[in-house]
Amino acid sequence: MLAGNGYHYSLGCCQNPAHSMKLKQFPRHLANFLIVLAFLAHASGNWRIPFVEDLEYIAYDARLNLTLENRVDPRIVILDIDEKSLAQEGRWPWPRERLAYMIDLLFDYYGIGLLAFDVVFSERDESSGLPLLQLLAEGPLANNEQFIEQFFIMAPELDYDAVFARSLQGRNVVLGYFGTDDLIDGKPIRTGKLPEPALVLDERAQRIPFVSTAGYGANLEVLQNAVPAGGYFHNPLVDRDGKFRRFPLLMRDGDKAYVSLATQIVRSVLGNPPVKLEIAEGYAEGDVEYGLEAIDIGGIRVPVDYRGAVLVPYLGKQGSFKYVSLTEVLNAQVDPKVLENAVVIIGTTAAGLLDLRSTPVQNVYPGVEIQANIASGILDQRIKHRPAYIQGIEFVAILLVGLVFSLLVPTLAPVFAVLLTIVTFSGVLYGSFYTWNEFNLATEYAMLLVMVGFLILSNLFFSFFLEQRDKRKLSGVFGHYVPPELVEEMSENPESFGLEGESREMSVLFSDVRGFTTISEGLEPTELTRVINEILTPMTGVIHANRGTIDKYMGDAIMAFWGAPVHDEEHAAHAVRAGLDILKVTELLREGFVSKGWPPIQVGVGVNTGTMSVGNMGSEFRMAYTVMGDAVNLGSRLEGLTKQYGVNFIVSESTARAASNFTYRELDCVRVKGKDEPVIILEPLGITAELDEASMEELEIYHEAIVRYREQDWLHAHNVFRKLRKAHPDEMIYEIYIERIEHFRENPPDDDWDGVYTHTSK
Repeated sequence: MLAGNGYHYSLGCCQNPAHSMKLKQFPRHLANFLIVLAFLAHASGNWRIPFVEDLEYIAYDARLNLTLENRVDPRIVILDIDEKSLAQEGRWPWPRERLAYMIDLLFDYYGIGLLAFDVVFSERDESSGLPLLQLLAEGPLANNEQFIEQFFIMAPELDYDAVFARSLQGRNVVLGYFGTDDLIDGKPIRTGKLPEPALVLDERAQRIPFVSTAGYGANLEVLQNAVPAGGYFHNPLVDRDGKFRRFPLLMRDGDKAYVSLATQIVRSVLGNPPVKLEIAEGYAEGDVEYGLEAIDIGGIRVPVDYRGAVLVPYLGKQGSFKYVSLTEVLNAQVDPKVLENAVVIIGTTAAGLLDLRSTPVQNVYPGVEIQANIASGILDQRIKHRPAYIQGIEFVAILLVGLVFSLLVPTLAPVFAVLLTIVTFSGVLYGSFYTWNEFNLATEYAMLLVMVGFLILSNLFFSFFLEQRDKRKLSGVFGHYVPPELVEEMSENPESFGLEGESREMSVLFSDVRGFTTISEGLEPTELTRVINEILTPMTGVIHANRGTIDKYMGDAIMAFWGAPVHDEEHAAHAVRAGLDILKVTELLREGFVSKGWPPIQVGVGVNTGTMSVGNMGSEFRMAYTVMGDAVNLGSRLEGLTKQYGVNFIVSESTARAASNFTYRELDCVRVKGKDEPVIILEPLGITAELDEASMEELEIYHEAIVRYREQDWLHAHNVFRKLRKAHPDEMIYEIYIERIEHFRENPPDDDWDGVYTHTSK
């Protein structure tokens, strides 16, 4: 039996491996490209990814909270219309003559530097009863001179709005108001009087996308006329999650621009200087042609976004400014030193007055303290900002990191990919926090981290997908011929198991059922199939259990090899053990066959070790992964010799030398058909450590007889073989040597006889 074609495999056998690898990696590279492209679009502002924006909010909040100063700014004091004040002074709004008293008290007794209202006075105060008295004076009591005289004396004091306005005059007071987009009868609501605008916008400035509202709720004209300025305190730029992160410093109404309450507080502190705009042309934000970069307030440059908004510079959680209950001020219970020369903002923390906001530092946060934070941040010049060039830097960073991870990660071992990811994450976080603390730059860093995460997941997915595909491919190619554990090993590095031909030192096994032709003649076709299956199935299991590769089935015969496709340093030992196990399985099969009424079977096994050619071989019509060469042919010859020597298993000397943990009985030194070089053939008896002492002594006697035979000591050798045959009459090998000795005693060999026996048949 000569080695021939093996099993079929045609997929990819003629492909260029490099080209095949490129095709395999194309989906991975395409996915990576699309991920990077999506994040580049996000970074450029052309296409925002909603969930990335949400993560950016979370990242911004985390960085903000980790770097909070958590200190109290003593320059600003908040007079709180709190629950205590409402309980003692009554529900808000309080009579304005009471507020007028408060104004006088704050400026004349406490000596404050500035007062700002985070509340609005848009309705008249009629709590004094003046309107009713006026109706009486104009109606039923119009002719009552005494009543009319008293009415005109009392009226100025009962006009609480006028009283309140007089208390405001000549003092450094800022009134607050709010904008609204609410409509009544389809028209915007506009109540009260706006303060003087901070600036009138020229044609160029009018093209800036300022925040604007259709209507407003401002203070009574009499009150606004009494003070030099005012500012709005509502925020139209609340983020999608409802949190106050940004606040516009300017708001547009027609060709006029008005300032926020915090901005006006800063102006008032600095002596009410003009507001100057720093405009950038060609602003890269959608279709915006002009955008703001900063505003100047008395020499303080305040960086803003293109719409004129700032990131609120929170100092910490609620309580970053001194809170004083307003009722304590009214009752002169506050230490004057607390309020002396302070910037005082009147606001509320009472839940019923609806001025509590959600912020990055606290879910429930007083709106008045937001204004205090902005004013404090402007005065200290610690406003975080995102200048236009930051977007370009982020775009380049996304591009570079995306290219590195797209091209490099697929080539790295998992541990190095993890290290690269850790280094990248650490670098991005360090850079973001460093620029935040040192340069007040608010970079968006979540999108870069998310992109890296997506690229890692993409590569992991494709690595797993390709690995599973390669496993399925290898299983499809080798699964029926190679043990599952070897397929698993091959799948860990599939590129190392090519189908190209190569030469390796390997071991090959041939197994054949003796006389099977005769056996098959007495069986029906279906029964013959069952017999074949019952023989080949357990033998295949034995070969697989010993890490062997099935080359082919040839009727009742099996050809297998060791050392490919997986390299195996112990291929010879595994092959010998497989042969011995096949013989054990045959014994069990023989008993089963007899019980079923089938003929008993006998198996011959041959194993040889040597250099063989292994790979995908055949034609363009049929390919097979198989082994070929003289060493393979010798393995087939050895199996054929088992019948002539009356043994079940023969190996070559090269196999015995490579599998030295077994004990062998040397059978002969022969020349097989087709080979000129003599070969020592041996019968494996088992693992040396498992053989008993009697067997080892008998083997030693036998080998001594072989030596005598080759030395032509016919008499000695003959006597020994006869004793061995007498002890084991069923051992054909003893009879063979007795017959040879008797032949040579009558026909002595030539003087150059080397003890080699030449076989002329397979």
